[in-house]
Amino acid sequence: MTTRIGVITFPGSLDDADSARAVTLAGAEAVPLWHGDESLPEVDAIVIPGGFSYGDYLRCGAIARFAPIMTEVVRAADRGLPVLGICNGFQVLCEAHLLPGALAINEGRHFVCRDEELIVENTQTAWTSGFAQEQHIVIPLKNGEGRYVADAKTLAELESQGRVVVRYAENPNGSNNNIAGITNARGNVVGLMPHPEHAVESLTGPSLDGLTFFTSVLADTHVSA
Repeated sequence: MTTRIGVITFPGSLDDADSARAVTLAGAEAVPLWHGDESLPEVDAIVIPGGFSYGDYLRCGAIARFAPIMTEVVRAADRGLPVLGICNGFQVLCEAHLLPGALAINEGRHFVCRDEELIVENTQTAWTSGFAQEQHIVIPLKNGEGRYVADAKTLAELESQGRVVVRYAENPNGSNNNIAGITNARGNVVGLMPHPEHAVESLTGPSLDGLTFFTSVLADTHVSA
């Protein structure tokens, strides 16, 4: 039976088609989900893609958290369904309180767009089990509000519990502790500021490193294929 991974589209989503393509290249079926849906179809995992949901009004992801589909995503995540939030999706996960902290304006107030070297620190999540500990990977980064921030207690908890998933080798935006991605305590919800869906084909990406995020969830025990 083919693994089905839902990809949500909000008004302003830019990378939903790219995420769906990455899911397909990984060997799963991409299932389109709409922000106004009030129920989830049968899916084995969910991707919240990058972009500018609802025009980033108020704060990035602040309106998207109230979309009908997000009520179902929160419930599914609480049951253990794997959820990956990429860039704006990471912002949505923080706004929905599925992940702690927030994403603030980059240091220097400049939009960052470049291939970024990352260090994988947690290989026990649903989305990173295919990596090696401390593996260096290269994935595109593109954001204006990608600086991860949290209070001292939250940062200490993330560090002590091993919930930092990936760090920047060189901090491009002033993120606390060079954090590029984190997970919840259970390991099924991951937020990632860089874009793995743009590193899945040799023709267009700087590497194939991003594909491993999507193949990992297929092999993970959270997912029944």
